[in-house]
Amino acid sequence: MPGDPTPTHPRAPPLVARAGEHAARTAVVDPTGTFTYRDLEIASSHIASGLLRGRPDLEEARVAFLIPPGFAYVAVQWGIWRAGGVAVPLALSHPTPELDHVIRDAEVETVVVSPTFAEALRPVAAHVGARLVTTSEVPNTRAVRLPDLRADRRAMMVYTSGTTGKPKGVVTTHANITAQIASLVAAWEWTSEDRILLVLPLHHVHGIVNVLGCALWSGACVEMLERFDAEAAWVRLASGELTLFMAVPTIYRKLIASWEAAAPDVRRARSEGCAQLRLMVSGSAALPVQILERWQEISGHVLLERYGMTEIGMALSNPLHGERPPGFVGTPLPDVDVRLLDEHGAEVLPGRPGEIEVRGPNVFLEYWRNPEATRAAFHDGWFRTGDLAVVEDGAYRILGRSSVDIIKTGGYKVSALEIEELLRTHPSVAECAVVGIEDPEWGERICAAVELQPTATLSLDELQPWAKARLAPYKVPRALQCVPALPRNAMGKIVKPAVAMLFADRETV
Repeated sequence: MPGDPTPTHPRAPPLVARAGEHAARTAVVDPTGTFTYRDLEIASSHIASGLLRGRPDLEEARVAFLIPPGFAYVAVQWGIWRAGGVAVPLALSHPTPELDHVIRDAEVETVVVSPTFAEALRPVAAHVGARLVTTSEVPNTRAVRLPDLRADRRAMMVYTSGTTGKPKGVVTTHANITAQIASLVAAWEWTSEDRILLVLPLHHVHGIVNVLGCALWSGACVEMLERFDAEAAWVRLASGELTLFMAVPTIYRKLIASWEAAAPDVRRARSEGCAQLRLMVSGSAALPVQILERWQEISGHVLLERYGMTEIGMALSNPLHGERPPGFVGTPLPDVDVRLLDEHGAEVLPGRPGEIEVRGPNVFLEYWRNPEATRAAFHDGWFRTGDLAVVEDGAYRILGRSSVDIIKTGGYKVSALEIEELLRTHPSVAECAVVGIEDPEWGERICAAVELQPTATLSLDELQPWAKARLAPYKVPRALQCVPALPRNAMGKIVKPAVAMLFADRETV
């Protein structure tokens, strides 16, 4: 297969089509080797042929794939697209029942897996009549003519995190993906000289679009670890060879802990190497100010925060050049329109909270086979995010999700994120989550679940006086649960419904 030319050159997906401009450049480095853009073109063409099996076009058939980060992941993703299919990435961290839900809901035709996962997924695929093939089997087909593809065809289905309900399949077209990538490439000034370390899971837009898509669009190099490991990540961050790094707050917290546990000379080398990167980004969850400040002390970088969702890619970003105030996510990205509306549908004035609505070519096509949810998600052509924000000094500050982070208590609307940020400054608190629980007197009762610092203890009687000195009385938690670990999803986001269950049927804690 290596060196075998693609026999024809039909209109390819935009991301794939650009590979020819960078043929000899290194595209991917993974534990198995180093691969060029030409390698990706050849491998994906054979995979596409293997998926087609003599058909002229998959015609948007869904193809799910469960493959660790690496060259094989990209080759399969591109192969699905080049065959005319819809790529449905599966989460390595998900148990079989959750994978089964995605495969069933997406009505998958084929499942492509690394050999390691074949036996676990074979009965799941068989149950729904899907063909299962491994990455070692699917490319063994002679390259054939591939279909011409329009930009408005469905390309990918990524399932929502499920933090507020059952995961839904978010369908994006090739044009949507191109718009999401192009906006970030322009805002963050990606070039072919960039080199990024990927430590994010590849079933979520943060890893798929912000890292992998932007890098390959630009002719840059992506280094991939099969899974995140703080020590391995620090080796690369300290090397001086990387130019960008993107992660979630949980990963930065682990990198900070690793740095603090290292010897002084190792700390110094890590900080010096890290300082040579041109950009470091945090996203997918609110970035605690204490992490932002500590990371700046360690690396010299003020982490760039941005705001996005599975349905829209990214919409807001702090500037590449300029001030990045803590707690803010900047302004709209190129070619993305953003507005804030109040509960009556009127645009709000600066300084007043409103729901974020987004419009632009980056916005998804539909929720898979769920027209009611799709209709409900849009308002006059604008996507309703369900997130509340306020514009202050020209920049957006996220207040939280209207459904889980805005607590209506005693006649007041309270941001759970504001309370969480304050609680993280308590000397006994390592991490926390605040939720509102139905209460006959208050409407909703403010409840806090916390992970404690090592050897620390904390009671509600201790927390409340401390909080009352720093918060309005109606914002003070009325219940407390100390837990070994807060419930999180694969991206490190805290799952608020699971947190709320900690306080079910409890008067006080």
